[in-house]
Amino acid sequence: MSEPELPSDILLRPAKNSDLAAITRIYADAVTHGTASFELEPPDEAEMTRRYEALVSNGYPYLVAEASNAIAGYAYVGPYRARPAYKWTVENSIYVSPEFHRRGIGLRLLKELIVESERRGFRQMIAVIGDSAQTPSIGVHTAAGFAPVGVFRAIGYKHGKWLDTPLMQLTLGKGDMAPP
Repeated sequence: MSEPELPSDILLRPAKNSDLAAITRIYADAVTHGTASFELEPPDEAEMTRRYEALVSNGYPYLVAEASNAIAGYAYVGPYRARPAYKWTVENSIYVSPEFHRRGIGLRLLKELIVESERRGFRQMIAVIGDSAQTPSIGVHTAAGFAPVGVFRAIGYKHGKWLDTPLMQLTLGKGDMAPP
């Protein structure tokens, strides 16, 4: 997948509290109009702030893409599961504002998220993709080196239809070739 032309002033950086209003708006659009998230009601800014602070305070990377002085998208990883044996496995999330779709921002965010996750010692990254019809998300993950590992069929119900959940995985750093 070739990377489309990006705005010349694109900046990837760690998210900060002042970005949370824009992050909340981007996510609200995804929840309301899309299937990338299986939430049915968009959380408010206070809840998004709580989620952000929980991830960042536990050492997970949380990034934004800034373009033309606006937050064009964001991405983060969090724990794949809570049990201790999963400590080295993370799940990624990427959301891009609709006016910036199909411009390579999601892939840029994901690639930087991979770098930051490897730097922090994580060994596996899981993509839990909402809906098999999310071909742009599947394409972005494929372009970043993820491999499909399975599909949960008809696992969620949103917008009047049953949705699948494709799963993809990427080995980070030394993966399973050495202990963490």
